[in-house]
Amino acid sequence: MVVQISAGQGPSECQLAVAKLYEALQEEYGDLELLSNTKGYEKGCFDSIRFQTKHDLSSLEGTVLWISRSPFRENHKRKNWYVDVSIIPDLTEIASEKEYRIEKFHSGGKGGQHVNKVETGVRVIHIPTGLVTQSTEERSQFQNKLRAMERMREKLSQLQQEQKEKQVNAAWREHTRIVRGNPVRVYEGERFILKKQKEIIRVK
Repeated sequence: MVVQISAGQGPSECQLAVAKLYEALQEEYGDLELLSNTKGYEKGCFDSIRFQTKHDLSSLEGTVLWISRSPFRENHKRKNWYVDVSIIPDLTEIASEKEYRIEKFHSGGKGGQHVNKVETGVRVIHIPTGLVTQSTEERSQFQNKLRAMERMREKLSQLQQEQKEKQVNAAWREHTRIVRGNPVRVYEGERFILKKQKEIIRVK
């Protein structure tokens, strides 16, 4: 699954929490593959980090709270810094050629009464997505198959692009949304220690 950690509109402390949470999850799960990141204002800080993992991290979706004095502003009174963890829709895998079904049919048109007795029309069905293309323009079945497959590749390419745009839009929506209160996890201190008894910690 694809996961995004985001500071939203938060300050550098939230951006540092994004970096610390990513490191903590990498240590916890071990297989995080970095997909993209947006650097924050300070060195070592990130506005957002997007990564992929084979583990199911859906239980982490929500708000994570880091309770710590600001490492950037010595006299700052605020100690609660929030980041958002969101599950981003995966891109659907575009299937291999094994997942196409080729159908032949009688191609109508000019040519007299015998034309429909020859199966020259070709229909291509992409089984995973249900996309369908066909070609009847060419005289030979082989040429119609090539044309239908070319149209299918164009459709699949367009579908991939739409899915990428959907993923980016979803990531941006989640980046701007942080719900404060009732965090799924609470970390504390500069060492970013996970507090397992989060119910005893009062979130202000």
